[in-house]
Amino acid sequence: MNRAQNIFTTAQESLTLYDLMRMVRGSVESRFSDPVWISAEISELKLNRSGHCYLNLVEKGTTDGAPRAEARAMIWRSSYGAIATSFESATGTPLSAGIKVLVRVVVSFHEIYGLSLQIIDIDPTYTLGEVERRRRETIARLQADGVWDMNRELDFARPTLRIAVISSATAAGYRDFIEEISRCAYRFQITIFESLMQGESGEMSVVDALDAIAEREEEFDVVAIIRGGGSTSDLALFDSYRIASHIAQFPLPVVTGIGHDKDVSVSDMVAHTSCKTPTAVATLFMELADEELNYIATLTTEIKLIAERSLTNESLRIVRYSGDITRYATEHLQNLSHRIEILCRDIYAEANSLVTKELQRIERAEGVVDSHSVDNILKLGFAMLHSGTKSIRRATDTTIGERIDIEFYDGSIGAEVKDIKTR
Repeated sequence: MNRAQNIFTTAQESLTLYDLMRMVRGSVESRFSDPVWISAEISELKLNRSGHCYLNLVEKGTTDGAPRAEARAMIWRSSYGAIATSFESATGTPLSAGIKVLVRVVVSFHEIYGLSLQIIDIDPTYTLGEVERRRRETIARLQADGVWDMNRELDFARPTLRIAVISSATAAGYRDFIEEISRCAYRFQITIFESLMQGESGEMSVVDALDAIAEREEEFDVVAIIRGGGSTSDLALFDSYRIASHIAQFPLPVVTGIGHDKDVSVSDMVAHTSCKTPTAVATLFMELADEELNYIATLTTEIKLIAERSLTNESLRIVRYSGDITRYATEHLQNLSHRIEILCRDIYAEANSLVTKELQRIERAEGVVDSHSVDNILKLGFAMLHSGTKSIRRATDTTIGERIDIEFYDGSIGAEVKDIKTR
């Protein structure tokens, strides 16, 4: 370790700024004569037209995330190509802002430009470990939130025909999806919600698309997130906590077809169904439609069989009921006939009794009538008076001098009225 050198100055014997910067440069270069390995996060990265790469490295605080250290760095054109290619080949991720790196730097100080770090090497295994660490943190956070299985617990709509697609309209993956799903005879209703599927703005763009679909939830049966193949860094977007959290809690089933076979993103893990490619997503929806059609065909057959069995059973019941009705009707008619016979006998007996009584009453009446006949009355000593055809019943029915006939039982006499006395 270099021994510290005390520098004494006074108002009369001061240093110039250049002297101070030159002394700092000397101290830095003597202290860091050899390259050192440091870990930091790339906050900015610009590739100059000359081929040089300029970066800004930061180390953030553990509490508020504010930078606790910051420095400029560069990779000269002569080594940038080899370093960048090696890093991307190992990690699948190009050098870009937002990733943590372990770099080997030459520390230098310039009197005008200040401290700078020249990157001469990068260890990709550190970045891979950091990416996996973030990924594990996202998974643990989603599980702690209690949303890990929420989307998978939803059921597909029956039928699943109204599809909201999150993708770039110009992406090859979206074209593959449309071409595949257009081959079938089913009438899918597809609505695209355009989104950036990579880059720094990709996260917000996908989240905004999900929010837009949620506002029209009743118009769709399912959501498909589609992206064709890409680098690991591009697809790392779907390890985002915000995107994965939105998918996990989305009110409709979400199907992912992000198009990478080697790795499974966190979004794939929380989605209802994960497919390897956009074409596979289209195939899934066609298979669901096939299953629904087969289910309907099965139900149709079952309904037909049930209907046939029901008709057969009802026919047998009708035959059985017809026999029962015939038997019951015959028995009922026989009972009624028997009752009618009894009623007829009763009526006949009653009528016969009534006729006998009436005949007897008539006979009695005839006796009474006979007893009041003229002959019988005359036999009792009575007489009948009449003048011609006129019957005389009262004294006032005749006049003095009138010739009358008096009829007795055994004959009649003629008389003349001499005197009339009334009471």
